[in-house]
Amino acid sequence: MGLQPELASPMSPAWVPRPPGPLAARWCKVANLVCSKGAGARFGGAARSAFAVLAVFAIGLADLAGHPVRSQSSRAVRLIVGFPPGGTTDVIARTLAEHISRTQSVSVLVENRPGAAASLAYTAVARAVADGNTLGINANSLVINPYLQQVEYNPFSSFEPVCNLLKSSQVIVVHIDSPYRTLTDLVNAARARPGELTLASSGPTTPQHIGFEQLKRAANFDMTQVPFSGGLTSVGAVLGGHVTSTFVNLSEVVEAVQAGKLRPLAVASRERIGQLPNVPTFIESGFREFELEVWYGVIAPAKTPKQTLKELENWFSTALQSPELKGKFATLGLDPLAMCGDDYAAFIRKQYGIYGDALRNVAR
Repeated sequence: MGLQPELASPMSPAWVPRPPGPLAARWCKVANLVCSKGAGARFGGAARSAFAVLAVFAIGLADLAGHPVRSQSSRAVRLIVGFPPGGTTDVIARTLAEHISRTQSVSVLVENRPGAAASLAYTAVARAVADGNTLGINANSLVINPYLQQVEYNPFSSFEPVCNLLKSSQVIVVHIDSPYRTLTDLVNAARARPGELTLASSGPTTPQHIGFEQLKRAANFDMTQVPFSGGLTSVGAVLGGHVTSTFVNLSEVVEAVQAGKLRPLAVASRERIGQLPNVPTFIESGFREFELEVWYGVIAPAKTPKQTLKELENWFSTALQSPELKGKFATLGLDPLAMCGDDYAAFIRKQYGIYGDALRNVAR
């Protein structure tokens, strides 16, 4: 069932890893990034200096790492996550691993391999034995990275799509003591002081980073984005008063918002969300047609047997139907998708084209 691209793109079935091309160079310039051959994108200038100061916040999150989930089964399945422990991707992986280990008589072990916007994790999955015992949690970065990095995987032919699991609402927040009470307040201040205000992102070239660059261009304002290795560390920077704002998954801020530590300004969904019913959408705030969702799926190495893929689809789709997991994910602002097999393959192809268009538009 492997993915084969059906759109005009730098990819083809004969695609091989290569350095980032002209699109990556233009994107890096627009987004205040420094790119080097084979290294993808990283923040430069003032943003890189700020990151060096703020990286200390990541240290306090080390204790959030969970332990592998085991059952009495002799079969062990690795579920590789491309982001640090404690963030949304990791929480999804560990919640599913615990449930599947308990209900399917297997041992699912979560393995965190953060780095390069999850490309390291995707490469590990692509190179694994195609026996159904190594899987990866993937997100939008699966289709974004090949445009901007030299990746060691092909998003179409290196994997078998198992299921698209969940989608997450995105929210922009400031510290509760911030003078900005609405998104319009923040944007107007950014227009008045170009580049002075800061927005912590969960990493360069993440969906939130790309989406916010689109918003900056459309609304004609400038804020300096400061990259982190995940959403939780960027939230910590806002809580510490070291950056103006952050744009992250709802799950990564919902507790701080409910505790009165952060102020949400807008959500990037088409409609308001149940967890924050009084928070307007970007569209309601005057930013027409601005929406952003992050999606999370499961992939297996290419050439995994069809029978094994059907078994994996059953594991994950059954887990998502569990009332227990539905409740857990709902509290985090995660909506179930349960799109498997060929439908997920088609979704990935479409998303690849969408992000290519977005990057070209911003980098013009």
